[in-house]
Amino acid sequence: MNNSDDTMSAEQHFNTARMLNSQGRLAEAERHYRAVFRTHRDHPAVLYQLALICAAGGRFEEAAGLFERTVAIIPEDATLRSNLGGVLNSLGRHSDALIHLEKAIALRPDYAEAYANLGSALVELKRDKAAYAAYIRATTLNPRLSGLSNNIGYICLMHGRYEEAVTWYKKAVAQQPDMAMARAGLGNALSALGRTVEAHGVLENALALDPNNAAAQFGLGSVMEQLGRLEDARQAYERAVTLAPDFPAYHRALAGIERFTENDPRLAALEGLARDDASFPDDQRVELHFALAKAYDDLKRYASAFEHLQKGNAIKRGLVDYDEVKELTAMRDMVDAFAPELFKARRGAGDPSEVPVFIVGMPRSGTTLVEQILASHPNVFGAGEPMYLFELVAGGHAGAGFPSDIASLSDEALRRLGGLYAARVRALAPRAKRIVDKLPANFRLVGLIRLALPNARIVHIGRDPADTCFSCYSKVFSRGLEFTYELGELGRYYKAYETLMAHWRAVLPAETMLEVRYEALVEDLEAEARRIVTYCGLEWDERCLKFHETERSVHTASAVQVRSPIYNSSVGRWRPYQDHLRPLLDAIGAGSG
Repeated sequence: MNNSDDTMSAEQHFNTARMLNSQGRLAEAERHYRAVFRTHRDHPAVLYQLALICAAGGRFEEAAGLFERTVAIIPEDATLRSNLGGVLNSLGRHSDALIHLEKAIALRPDYAEAYANLGSALVELKRDKAAYAAYIRATTLNPRLSGLSNNIGYICLMHGRYEEAVTWYKKAVAQQPDMAMARAGLGNALSALGRTVEAHGVLENALALDPNNAAAQFGLGSVMEQLGRLEDARQAYERAVTLAPDFPAYHRALAGIERFTENDPRLAALEGLARDDASFPDDQRVELHFALAKAYDDLKRYASAFEHLQKGNAIKRGLVDYDEVKELTAMRDMVDAFAPELFKARRGAGDPSEVPVFIVGMPRSGTTLVEQILASHPNVFGAGEPMYLFELVAGGHAGAGFPSDIASLSDEALRRLGGLYAARVRALAPRAKRIVDKLPANFRLVGLIRLALPNARIVHIGRDPADTCFSCYSKVFSRGLEFTYELGELGRYYKAYETLMAHWRAVLPAETMLEVRYEALVEDLEAEARRIVTYCGLEWDERCLKFHETERSVHTASAVQVRSPIYNSSVGRWRPYQDHLRPLLDAIGAGSG
């Protein structure tokens, strides 16, 4: 403090500080506020302004202390409570922040900033549903509030609501075009939807704004992987790992496309992260353990691999909402609803389109391989895994009480349902003779497909039950497939699938489905590929044997495998782990021989 300051009164210091503050001269303003503070330690305006200056300078501990003293003097001030909550969030004291933010909202229910800060606290506390509601309320109250659209997009992305994530991220980009983080999120959401061309452009823009954005590098790697450009994917994933070495998801992505070798530095890095496992949020702990499982499996250290598989699956199971009774009951309801006489009574109903080809089965049974073989044919378009049929059912097009009221659905309603589906897939590739829908879960709707699209082809892929289930257990999926993370639940789901498929075979004409065994396909690719192509009503094309050379986006956990020629090393993959798989093997009725 200079000599002239010594002669100033507290009031003069305060007025000078306010003037300097309004001019953005915060360091000078702070000096004068502190002069007042020395003699008036409970002056609420001084405490408040000092807290704001400390927060603006990143001195959050000091800011929190000052805000807390101010709140003790003026406990009913919503602005104080909200600002304190924001600072406590910055300090990682999210539970403490929650108390003050909820009080701020109680004092002022239309306070957008308090809802925004509340959302941030709830995200960190893993209460994403409540965080989403808080952010939505904040943006309703103040649509221009910075960062909200990006935050909502992030929650949607993390929960697999990719279409919604795209909508919010696009709003974020429109509001802040130079926000690389929002562009990276948008690119990752588009990539998750298989919209690789759009995703690629958005991610390149994000990297132009910030070449060191690890999320954008990761997204670019994902796009390259889907396109089969595996070397480009590897390089992008490596850059993501270099930029964010403590983020396990990037390590797992890299592990998925490059095998581990002895003395691999990537394994040392993962083992280092595992020593501090508890410091990671649960979703990243999942990524870490699955990455380590992949590493040890590559090195044939099966006991260690299974230890991490078990840990990763257990954590993931705690994060998903899976109602086993509901799922298994739903499949039994299909058996009850689709009786043999129903198909006889409705022969000739439905839309006559021959365009759709459905590939059904359990996940990890070979459905992506069969799609890639067919999509290599010049007259076929591979649509990936659209949810169209399930969306139409959810929209009431198969009856309000589906499946229990399917018998009461009129022929006209069945034609309309089939027509809506056919029109939607036809829009994806207007000139294709056949369009492949390879959503495995459509096995649950085989009877409905037969009624609504009687000329559609249905290819059912079967694989050894233990191999199928173990392959599911060894993968962490981006969304859905909640039944795969506990061995007993996985085995019981498989048995329910097996029972339902047996029902379809019993009640439908033999020509309704083509049965393909994964093991036969890898044993004699040409014979099986010819059989599949013929069943689909197509002339043979040699390109179907060179499926691994086909340039197209593949958006499944098998994206890497289908870029290689046929191999049989996945047959019997469960056997090194059989001593650990007893709950699964008991559930599916498999022996240990």
